[in-house]
Amino acid sequence: MLPYCPHQRVPSGRDDGVTVSTELSRVRNIGISAHIDSGKTTLTERILFYTKRIHAIHDVKGKDGVGAKMDSMELERERGITIQSAATHCLWADHHINIIDTPGHVDFTVEVERALRVLDGAILVLCAVGGVQSQSLTVDRQMRRYGVPRLAFVNKCDRAGANPLRVRDQLREKLNLNPVLLELPIGLEDAFEGVVDLIGMKAIRFEGPSGDQVVEGPIPANMQVEAAQAREQLLDALSMFSDELTEAILEERVTQELIHRELRSATLKLQVAPVLMGSAFKNKGIQPLLDAVNRYLPAPPDVENIAVDLDHEEQQTPLASDADKPLVMLAFKLEDGRYGQLSYVRVYQGRVARGSEITNTRTGKHHKAGRLVRMHADEMEEIEGAQAGDIVAMFGIDCNSGDTFTDGSVNVAMTSMFVPEPVISLTVTPKDSKAQNNLSKALRRFTKEDPTFRVGADPESGETIISGMGELHLDVYLERMRREYAAEVVTSPPRVAYRETITRRAGFNYTHKKQTGGAGQYGKVGGFIEPTTEAPFQFVDEVVGGAIPREFIPAVEKGFVSMLAKGALIGAPVTGVRVTVDDGASHPVDSSDIAFQEAARGAWREAYPKTAPRILEPFMNVAVEGPSVFQGGIVALFMQRRGIVIGVTEGDGFSRVQAEVPLSEMFGFSTVLRSATQGKAEFTMEFARYALLPDALAEELVKKAREAKIKKAK
Repeated sequence: MLPYCPHQRVPSGRDDGVTVSTELSRVRNIGISAHIDSGKTTLTERILFYTKRIHAIHDVKGKDGVGAKMDSMELERERGITIQSAATHCLWADHHINIIDTPGHVDFTVEVERALRVLDGAILVLCAVGGVQSQSLTVDRQMRRYGVPRLAFVNKCDRAGANPLRVRDQLREKLNLNPVLLELPIGLEDAFEGVVDLIGMKAIRFEGPSGDQVVEGPIPANMQVEAAQAREQLLDALSMFSDELTEAILEERVTQELIHRELRSATLKLQVAPVLMGSAFKNKGIQPLLDAVNRYLPAPPDVENIAVDLDHEEQQTPLASDADKPLVMLAFKLEDGRYGQLSYVRVYQGRVARGSEITNTRTGKHHKAGRLVRMHADEMEEIEGAQAGDIVAMFGIDCNSGDTFTDGSVNVAMTSMFVPEPVISLTVTPKDSKAQNNLSKALRRFTKEDPTFRVGADPESGETIISGMGELHLDVYLERMRREYAAEVVTSPPRVAYRETITRRAGFNYTHKKQTGGAGQYGKVGGFIEPTTEAPFQFVDEVVGGAIPREFIPAVEKGFVSMLAKGALIGAPVTGVRVTVDDGASHPVDSSDIAFQEAARGAWREAYPKTAPRILEPFMNVAVEGPSVFQGGIVALFMQRRGIVIGVTEGDGFSRVQAEVPLSEMFGFSTVLRSATQGKAEFTMEFARYALLPDALAEELVKKAREAKIKKAK
């Protein structure tokens, strides 16, 4: 364990931040995750400054024309948000730290998902005013999904209304964590000046224009009692998991080294979550946080990574963070860079060198590892090779996100990450032929980079439909189409997939007769149409006595099926129909397949208006999860949208409201929901069933369909 040195920098001669320690115990792979506007990117900017990776601090929104280092995309600097996760690395106290800064918007949650899939530890950033917010809950679920130990950093202690102790309580109440305070704030809001280190029992202040002068001193007199009580609570919490610490407390021989060791052990086992605090914007509290990363978060050998053996029925195979074992690495993120596809990879086992042969276990293809680079936001640093525990990027390898690479001596695959289903869609239409070509290129790239961005075609209208995690998600991609590909498009909500059905039985007895010289056409069919719930379409043959020759029965069925594609009301497909044919007639010369197909079509046109046809609309199964205080508002939103509430479940201050809502009422729902719940609720949506559309709305649809038909005829 390193000696305690809260302001130790990179040793002399190694302050370029590029040299990598080969000792795996001194490697940390961490992510910085939080709710939007909690200060993740600002925190990363300060970390890079104090580790000498950058030499000047810039604001997130780029008011100085530069912007934060990790927000390298022009859109990120304009909007002041993180859109894509960005990777960098630095050295602190002779530890090599790989960092991934992730977005806070729920729309870009897959960026957090794939980062946590490959990281060993994380910093959960919380606002000292806002506390645990909606995306904090989502990020916590993602960390639990992959078993990622975390530190909690309560940021913005300088803001009006800051209350770090309340945030500590929310970690326990809302996230069911076991938070352990390692620091207390010295002052709050505009009086915030530093922290009290509860392990070393000293005050730490951060002086100088950039907060890089770490000054240690005695705890202020007015905080002595509070600090002693907080330290006692820290020791009590840790003693629950350590007999050695319990004995040391009873014998009054507790040392800092013992606390560090037991705190690290409990953190790695997810038994506690150490809580630190500060203000990234005011340059306070960052250096102790870096020390905590080194001390308490896992090194690659501390984490158990599992692959599945593709040659032995996908049996689980543990991987070792050992550079001398066969290579296993995972491509977790793709980018279309200036020099082709850039694939971010985490090396779990073995080593990869420039020019070495690697195998994609999904496709079986062999590749040569060309350029290998370490990423520093949008900058690249060439390297000769990487080994177990490293996060690097490589050029020139055609692969998909989630592909596993080996050296060919083993045939294993890493488990894939969780990918949430898209919840919102838009139709996109290019303005001209040039935009058409550019749009195709953009869609190919974006779908490869982002598994939550989906592209499809409406089978009925042929329109291109893009789907994503929210309106902001799609808005960003539309803007990128325009800026990066000059693809100007027109967007509109997709047409709802309505259906038509029948509600009563109606008979038919239709004769198709046509004589134009030579052989004519003759076919007669009789029977009835009736509603059914057993299948979208059923055909029943009850013809007896050869009224319709057997060879023409399939033609009759084919004729009826062809009429299901477009109903007479709004041109929507017809479903829930049973056709029974029990009579007919034929001609020895003029009857044919075509004649009986036409007879069936004529019979349909004759009978369909008599069946009292109705329009069906798709209902979606929608589930909203959020704080219980908003439950009434969520139910009201469903009722306003003709929704049917199916059930409500509550627990731990949160509620889940499940309802069936017409798809036509769900467009724009994500924005309305966020507004009604202060951004603290999220929803999932999937198809449930079709149901009858109310008469008033049906009449409006029929009227629009007629007007469109008349307009088209002109």
